[in-house]
Amino acid sequence: MAGGVNRKISTASARSHTRKAKQNSSYKLPSGMLKRAVVLFFVGILAWAYKATQPPPPKICGSPDGPPVTAARIKLSDGRHLAYKEHGVPKETANYKIVFVHGFDSCRHDAVVAKILSPEIVEELRIYVVSFDRPGYGESDPNPKRTVKSMALDIEELADQLGLGSKFYVIGFSMGGQVLWSCLKYIPHRLTGAGLLAPVINYWWPGFPENLSSEAYYQQLPQDQWAVRVAHYTPWLTHWWNTKKWFPASSIASLNLDILSSQDKELMAKRSERKKYVAQVTQQGEFESLHRDLNVGFGAWEFSPMDLENPFPNNEGSVHLWHGDEDLIVPVTLQRYIAQRLPWIHYHELPGTGHLFPHADGMCDSIIKAMLIGEK
Repeated sequence: MAGGVNRKISTASARSHTRKAKQNSSYKLPSGMLKRAVVLFFVGILAWAYKATQPPPPKICGSPDGPPVTAARIKLSDGRHLAYKEHGVPKETANYKIVFVHGFDSCRHDAVVAKILSPEIVEELRIYVVSFDRPGYGESDPNPKRTVKSMALDIEELADQLGLGSKFYVIGFSMGGQVLWSCLKYIPHRLTGAGLLAPVINYWWPGFPENLSSEAYYQQLPQDQWAVRVAHYTPWLTHWWNTKKWFPASSIASLNLDILSSQDKELMAKRSERKKYVAQVTQQGEFESLHRDLNVGFGAWEFSPMDLENPFPNNEGSVHLWHGDEDLIVPVTLQRYIAQRLPWIHYHELPGTGHLFPHADGMCDSIIKAMLIGEK
């Protein structure tokens, strides 16, 4: 009878056999396919990042999905609409015609000069003021091609369509004051005078001593340092930066009261009527209003205000600049330097005042008298 053979397999041999089986059964991606997968992954990440940084489209006033049009508007030569509001005496009987340019996060209703100026002075001097919504604010159409120069041309066309004559005054507050530098550059022949009220500074304007601009830059709150730095160097990220909670947004856009001086905080009470229309300010979207303001205001300018020549060499007009020495939003040191570089500017430094000084009692009366009749 034939006998069976018993074979014993060691534990080590079994483990070795199992590893070989697993190794032989594992699947390896070809190197070319792996590279394509990595490339597709990074392309997907870039596509997501690009989409995340794109602002939403604006809600144009008068469009099916946009807010209604309630203001008087003109149609500019490029097809955009500009909303405006008239104040004071009728322009047909006015002795002085003024275009007022509002500041950051504001609109045509924030014409502080027109609102606070005493009625007696308006009637005595026969003053007419027109304020308007800068592009993207209020009910003015956005201007995706907005530049430093385009704002001056918008003002000129507004004056022409309203029939203000060959010459007129301009007054601008804060970011609107910064706009007036472009008026002095591009339409000086249309101006009778200009008043810059606490105009915003671009820290990258050529002509500032590096140590002075650097010192002023670091006087800002850290979040504002970041906000203007992003607007200057990477403007395509401005909307994303200022709308994500994990980044420090502009203190003005986020309504941080730490940027206000003691006088500013007192004057805030005089701005309580803004509650009636504040929702209109950015109703078309923050990107075409607030964020484009930052990109243009702190971007690379085509000129430096410190290179401007006197627009009134024969004293046929004047340029005035007012600034508070306790302004925590715009450092006074840079305004002083500009006034030194441009001796033809009538510089008025206001002790103990902050950024909102035009709202102080009697301040607008003094500003208007200085500009229009040379009263000191």
